[in-house]
Order: sequence, then structure tokens, then C-alpha cells
Amino acid sequence: MAITRDSRHKRRHTGGRRNAYKKKRKYETGRQAAMTKLGGKRIHLVRTRGGNTKHRALRLEEGNFSWGSEAITRKTRILDVVYNASNNELVRTKTLVKNAIVLIDATPFKTWFENHYKASIGVKGQSEPTLEAVDAKDAAAVEKRRKEELELDAKLNEQFVTGRLMASISSRPGQSGRADGYILEGKELEFYTRKLSQKKGRKAKH
Repeated sequence: MAITRDSRHKRRHTGGRRNAYKKKRKYETGRQAAMTKLGGKRIHLVRTRGGNTKHRALRLEEGNFSWGSEAITRKTRILDVVYNASNNELVRTKTLVKNAIVLIDATPFKTWFENHYKASIGVKGQSEPTLEAVDAKDAAAVEKRRKEELELDAKLNEQFVTGRLMASISSRPGQSGRADGYILEGKELEFYTRKLSQKKGRKAKH
């Protein structure tokens, strides 16, 4: 029996059974889930309907992640999978799927921030960036940037201390062969931090 993507086999929302008025169709077929794991890059090409191609990622270890508030994107390593709203099993097996919450290496973003604003971040015991001395020729440009743009979320700064940032995967690794996403900030970061602390609390009780 092939995997199908139809909904005729489902019951009605009232619970009643539907009549099978037609059989399965070739255009409704699906494939097994890729279940992309964390590890050395391995991608298979899959021929699809119409001669098109999908990039089925079996293992990935890095991706392009954007920092929304700073409007930059950097390629960085994916270190761990920490949360998945749909299934805890996907966290245990370190499976990369869309909207999985992962930890990424903070180094490329820290380097950019320090070069751009001439300010050090991720220093233990400091909740705000520490401004550094600037050459006279660059002073005006750097001062303007600091005045207009320099603002760092305290929770994000805490993560820079550990060298790991929480991010969400927004691409579909099993379809595009990439694990790209964005760094969590603001309310979204607070939400997932709370979820993770609740999870740890439940484990401690057991």
C-alpha cells in the first residue's frame, strides 16, 4: 500500500464515516519522511512528478541563520536540537524539521557585532555591551551606528556568554536539503525559554 496524501479515508468532523466514492490516485501519493539527523552533510536527490527534483537531506550540521533585529545572515554550525512542539522523540533523536528549536554557534554573530559597533558582548557579569575605543577616522561613523542601532536584548546577551544561541529552523530540510532559520528574540525567545525550563522542572520531579 502506497503512502497517500488524500483525506477521503478520514472520518467527518462529526465522527461519521465517509463513503469511498473513488480509489487512490497516483497524484495523491506521498513518500516516507526524511527524518533529517544532526551530523555530517548527506543529501540525496529525489526525482519527483514532472521530472522535478527534491533535495532530501539525510544529515546536516550547518545552515544560514538570520538575526532579524540586526538584518544580517551568517552561516553557522547547528550544535543541538532542544525543543520540538510536535514530538519529544524528535528532540531525543536530534531530528531537524521545520520549526524545530536548535542551538547554534554564536561566534559568527558575535564577531560581526563587535566589528560593527566596536563593542564587546557576551562578557560574564555584564548585561549590556561594553563600548571600546575607536580610531579618530572611524569615530563619527561608529558613533552614528551606536546611536541609531545599538540595542541588545538582555536575554540574548546571556546566550552570547554561553556561546550558543537559540534559533528556529524555517526551511524544510527534507524538501530543500537545507536547515536555514532565524535567531529567537523578544517574546518568542521568552516563550521557548519558559517551555524549556518547564521541561527541565518536570524531569527533576521524576
